[in-house]
Amino acid sequence: MYYTLRRVKHRTAWLFMRDRRAGKESANMGLYLNPGNETFAELVQADIYVDKTGLIAYMNGCIGKAKHLIASSRPRRFGKTLAAQMLTSYYSKGCDSSEVFSNLEIAKDKSFELHLNKYDVISLDIQWMRGVAIGKIQEGENTTVLGYIQSEILKELRQEYPQYVNEKENSVAATLANINQETKKKFIIIIDEWDCVFREDKENLALQSEYINFLRSLFKGGPADRFVKLAYITGILPIKKYGTQSALNNFRELTMTSPGGIAKYIGFTEAEVKVLCKEHDMPFTEMKKWYDGYYLNRVGHVYSPNSVMEAINNEEFQNYWSQTETYESLKVYIEMDFDGLKQRIVEMLGGARIKIEVGSFQNDMTTFHCADDVLTLLIHLGYLAYDSKTEKAFIPNEEVRSAFVLAIRNRGWDEVYKAIENSEKLLKATLAMNETAVAKMLQDVHMQNSSSLVYNNEVSLASIIQLAYYTAAKEYTIIRELPAGEGFADMVFIPKRTSKKPALVVELKWDKSAEGAISQIKDKKYVTALEEYKGNILLVGINYDRKTKEHQCKIEKYEM
Repeated sequence: MYYTLRRVKHRTAWLFMRDRRAGKESANMGLYLNPGNETFAELVQADIYVDKTGLIAYMNGCIGKAKHLIASSRPRRFGKTLAAQMLTSYYSKGCDSSEVFSNLEIAKDKSFELHLNKYDVISLDIQWMRGVAIGKIQEGENTTVLGYIQSEILKELRQEYPQYVNEKENSVAATLANINQETKKKFIIIIDEWDCVFREDKENLALQSEYINFLRSLFKGGPADRFVKLAYITGILPIKKYGTQSALNNFRELTMTSPGGIAKYIGFTEAEVKVLCKEHDMPFTEMKKWYDGYYLNRVGHVYSPNSVMEAINNEEFQNYWSQTETYESLKVYIEMDFDGLKQRIVEMLGGARIKIEVGSFQNDMTTFHCADDVLTLLIHLGYLAYDSKTEKAFIPNEEVRSAFVLAIRNRGWDEVYKAIENSEKLLKATLAMNETAVAKMLQDVHMQNSSSLVYNNEVSLASIIQLAYYTAAKEYTIIRELPAGEGFADMVFIPKRTSKKPALVVELKWDKSAEGAISQIKDKKYVTALEEYKGNILLVGINYDRKTKEHQCKIEKYEM
């Protein structure tokens, strides 16, 4: 994959403010109709810019095709607005962006000149427009959210096409259809935060219905097929469902559970992050631990862009995720009263991957029928990652895991939070080879955090063990089911380069013996997974007896 990561010297303003009509068809630059490129041009000039203009080539490939309506949903801080601004700057007749894109990936594509600044573009940020409309309503103006949005678009259409826009017309769709009928012109429509009505006005079903009908008038039906050249709408949620049917079923939906051909333009790829770390002298292993974890077909590992950039700018790894407004909703959703939800959260906190059904989710923030619906929403919000091949959800990285810990503090998760708080003591007892203390602490955690339905379950045991060692992640990279020797080591704790603690090889047994677990580590040569490690190694065998519900622990030093 071609990509550019670079510092860009400040160009003089004339490159971006040149007469946009030079050599092009005249068009008035507006806020919503044919906007300029100044905002995107400034972003390209930033100290760090990751080139995602390949998305333009993908969109160019949709022009003239049956599926020319694209809905891209992704979590907050994953570049939604930047993508919308980039597409607007490329397609809009209101500017000349040839210099802006000249050194970027899209300039090498054969479609670059064909579509560059050739179209009437309507570009909307629904969240911003909604906010302005609500302010006007509160000040006593006689308008509505949808009324304001349509009136602002119509105002600019009248300026550009005065002879075709009736002064009394209040429908954008009817106006676009009329302009197309008279001039044969088609429009590109780009909508950012398209779903904010469903997120911000959760209980206002009348507004939601009015808004969906507005979108249907733009994108569904015979006239809409004629006046829309291309559409790109982006938000956090996929398109709202009514029953099993999408409200706009003629859109190609690209989501965090099914990203399709734009997967490499969602977030930062691992290759891009490696280059960033090298350029800014940041340790890649720490960056990976904190912000990796999302996994998309066709591209593999994906990192949270905002968090990576914040870590580089602040030269510090920490939780930047909880600074987003969706953090408050996490606390609400994980406390919902659905059978199995809390237990599944506990297991994911311990590193487990949980199989879920994502198809029943209605793509809003109020309609939930089961735990799977709640977990699917958390995937779209970015609090969980999803592997579509295995159909399993999991907590992606240390940053998001720490957000979960903050969310459960003092909110009825006392046993879980107590296990996390005591994890430092457990690690110290393990390193001190205090077998009795380790067995007792693991037993307490297991008893308190496993429901009767899954207590006698090996996956649950492994997850609870990792939860019990929660704080060990500060000094260790913890790998479950690591290929080693003649099999797979249940858990391997590899010290980070700054740690002086010994490595741990942990084997779990069920109704057998802790001594047998140690023997298996030795017999199957699991320690070979640490061949390049030069420090001390502890072998830890843990057994759980289902009849007595007791744990046994055996710890030995490995003699090199």
